[in-house]
Parts: sequence; structure tokens; C-alpha cells
Amino acid sequence: MRYTLRQIEYFIATAETGSITLASERINISQPSISTAIAHLEQELDTQLFVRRHAQGLILTSAGKALLVEAKRLLEHAQQIYQVASEANDKVRGQLSLGCMVTLAPMIMPELSHAFTSAFPSTKVMQVVGDHDTLLQKLSNAEIDVAIMYDLLVPDGFDFVPLASLPPHVLVGEVHPFARLSAVTVQDIAPEPLLLLDLPISREYFLAIFMQAGIDPNIGARSPHQDILRTMAANGYGYTLANVRPRADVAMDGRKLVRVRLAGDHKPMVIGLVSLRDRRKSRLIELFERHCRNRISDAYIPGMVAPAMEKRVRLP
Repeated sequence: MRYTLRQIEYFIATAETGSITLASERINISQPSISTAIAHLEQELDTQLFVRRHAQGLILTSAGKALLVEAKRLLEHAQQIYQVASEANDKVRGQLSLGCMVTLAPMIMPELSHAFTSAFPSTKVMQVVGDHDTLLQKLSNAEIDVAIMYDLLVPDGFDFVPLASLPPHVLVGEVHPFARLSAVTVQDIAPEPLLLLDLPISREYFLAIFMQAGIDPNIGARSPHQDILRTMAANGYGYTLANVRPRADVAMDGRKLVRVRLAGDHKPMVIGLVSLRDRRKSRLIELFERHCRNRISDAYIPGMVAPAMEKRVRLP
């Protein structure tokens, strides 16, 4: 065989992103190196793996699609060699592909990943960010090993390990009338413009709060980007609903935000670890799950004000 596992890795990244540029950003390798690797694979295997279309990027040929399936299996088996050696000599090493909800990732992933690789220097955490449906699909396809997600609509075939609960709250700018209150009700906020987080599952979760009260919200704007909604709220466009609690109480433009408790009995979003039930967990994955259980709880969440700590300082 005159191809390397590194070339296979570059091929997989390109096939999954459909672009050498995106593959380069994903695996932090130069574009010429990736192009050379793919050209070598096509020459060595004597087959075309991609159709190159200017408007659509790189599209897998039928041979490329078949190779992608086998390439993933090959890398998975190659990774198991490290795992076998790791279990034999009691040294933890290898690469973990970690998925995380886009709304959680900026706060949780940096500290969590760095703490793990500091504890186990021979490991590497590859971070993948996406929405609920995207992460479940990547877990099903074995593109990621485990994901940090919410407990909303986790289908059969997946395991969910709960870590911390995040009840919903109202977020407004510092000059908004709600900012002076310790709590508001659904009835209070309904007439005001709602800046809705327009992501799969999250969108339905927030709208269900109004549905349970028999009230139609006044939707002023929608966006799948949490930071845009925070900045709009800080600038007086209305209010947004959120579960995450960043330690910084400012929007991206530096304007101050105020978090107000949403009174009533509302289902919290539960942060947890999701994994594919039928997939064998390596020692590396088991250690990472233990790491998450030790570092994420109602008393402490990386990058956030934990609900348990907030209750000690906020008015009931």
C-alpha cells in the first residue's frame, strides 16, 4: 500500500465539508497539502474520487462515496490500535471527536477541552459545533464520538447522561422596564417583542412556554445566532429568552444585559452527554465522560453562572 492514514484523514475531511478550503480550516492543514494528498490517492487507487464543480465545490463520485465509508472504518480501526496499547500500558492517548450545541460551545468547550488535554497530555480533542439535528446525525454516522447537548427529543438508540439543569430566563437591555424587576411572568412578557432563537428544537422549546399558558407571543425578530439576539436585546429591540448564563453580562457591542427570572413552573433544558448506544465506548471516551461529570453540575458549569450559585445571590 502506497497511501497513508494521514492522506485518508485529509480525504475524509474534504469529503465531509465538500471543500478543500473548509477541510483545511477543519483539520488545520494547508490547502496544498490536502490537494496533494487527494491527487496521490486518486493516482494510487486509479480512480476519480471527486467531481470538481466551481459553483458546488467538490462532489463525491460513486467510487468516492464507497471509499468514504471504508475510509472511516479504516481510521476507526487505526484508532483502536492506540486504545489497545493505552489499555495495556495504562497510558491514555488518542483523539476524541467532541460535538457541542452551538449555543453552549463558546462557554463550555474551551475550558472543558483544555482541562482534559492538560490532565491527559497524549490526547487531543477535535471540536465540532452544530445544532441538535446536525449533532445527532454526526453521532449516527460516527463522525463524532460524543456530544454535549440538551435532553430535548433525544431519539431511541442514543444514551443521555444528564449533567446540569438550565431553567429559562428573560434577557433585556439595562434600560428596559423589566430590568428593574426581580421576576416576570409569561403574561408580562407576551405583549413585548420576542427576539426568538430560531434553531431546531430550541425554537419549539421556547414557543411551548407560551403555548402552555395559552398565549401567543409577539415575535419581533428571529435569528439562529444567539449573540445577535443578545445584542438586539441590549439595544432595546425587545427581549429574548435563553437558558445559558454567560459570565459576562454584556452583548457583543459592549452594551449591558440584565437577566430576569421567568416566574412559573417551566421545564428546564438539561445539559448532558449524548452517545450512540450500540457503539462500543473506548477507554478514552469513558474517561472523558467521567471528566464531564466531575466538571459540569448545577453547582458549576464552565463559562457560565451556574443556576445553583445564582440562587444564592438573586431575589426569589
